[in-house]
Amino acid sequence: MIPRKTMAVTATLALALLTACGNDGSDDGSSQAASMYTWISNESDRAQWEAFITAAQEEDPEFTLALEGPSFADYWTTVHTRIGASDAPCILTTQAARTQELADLLIPLDDLAEEQGLDLSAYNDAMMQAMTVDGTVRAVPYDAEPVVLYYNKDLFAEAGLEEPGLDYTQEQFLSDAKALTGDGQYGVAVPPVFTGGPGMPVAFANGNVPVENGELNLTGPRFVEDMQWAFDLVAEHDVASAPQSGDASDVHLQEFTSGNAAMIIDGPWFYETLTSETEGEVGIAVVPSATGEPQGMIQGSGFGISQTCDDPEAAFANIMKITTPDVVGQVGRERGTVPSIAGSVDAWAEGKPEEDVAVVEALLESGVALETTPTWNQLETVFSQHSSNGYRGNRTAEEILTTMQNSVR
Repeated sequence: MIPRKTMAVTATLALALLTACGNDGSDDGSSQAASMYTWISNESDRAQWEAFITAAQEEDPEFTLALEGPSFADYWTTVHTRIGASDAPCILTTQAARTQELADLLIPLDDLAEEQGLDLSAYNDAMMQAMTVDGTVRAVPYDAEPVVLYYNKDLFAEAGLEEPGLDYTQEQFLSDAKALTGDGQYGVAVPPVFTGGPGMPVAFANGNVPVENGELNLTGPRFVEDMQWAFDLVAEHDVASAPQSGDASDVHLQEFTSGNAAMIIDGPWFYETLTSETEGEVGIAVVPSATGEPQGMIQGSGFGISQTCDDPEAAFANIMKITTPDVVGQVGRERGTVPSIAGSVDAWAEGKPEEDVAVVEALLESGVALETTPTWNQLETVFSQHSSNGYRGNRTAEEILTTMQNSVR
């Protein structure tokens, strides 16, 4: 997944990227096969996609891939229109959490993988499961990112607390959060989003998922309980400030980096940003659970081929070039994304503390992919509208989740 601290991009940037990557404006099949429509919210996004291109060029110096796309927030709607154009790029990016949403745009890749000799079993099992729709693989994952707990080591030390690690219970988490709250500082920061937690990752850590057998199950009692636990961090325990429905999705990151919150729950795609920009030393731990045992919520992204592509064989050959063990490892080393191939994780781990690497490896081993439904974007919208009331105690998790479940029927 790509860090999305700033959700803004202009048509000028998209055009500049096309020019920079050698697109000559032709709309022949080979040109489309070497073009990708993706999210480009900022220079960080651009640098990440270009890292794939640069890494692939070490094996094939003549490799090129033209990039085009809007911000992350706009991508999920504009992709439907863009793929209908005669000059549409063949390669699309998707996330594990959004593969179902784009299923109608993406062709099955199983036969192409067999024909071109790509062993799909080499990729993270949870991510492959998330990239599969109706029994067919729709994208090749480049990362497998288990959500983690970030904590400010300096603030833990000042409070005289033991640092969390490979086992962390919800009870201990709450106790630490209370000890870390005071004098304008909170124990934890929470965003106004559904997937971004903390309720969702904690539910996964407890073995409770929102989709079962392809069906939405937001109102299952155990899932509701975990979401209520997250709301109560504010409503009952006052260890976090309540987010506003209009807050940016990265508001919790800002609170953490400024030292105003001691912990947040988010993905390792923010690792480089948080460890370099936070006031204080940052460590990572497993997401808290009732037992304390690690179980990861795996997110990640991958490359697929559009239904309108004139040359899917050529497009797939290009996808293979940017998802080799060497390429995903090099991108992981340079950009911080956890590779989707187990043998490439060592490249990501270079230069990182052993205890941080151990956390990610443990969560990868136990991880379950975040699988969603075609209506997930709608659910996110409904949650953002009501989450503030949940955190303030004005509505229960059961009421909000029931509203969400009924909104997509």
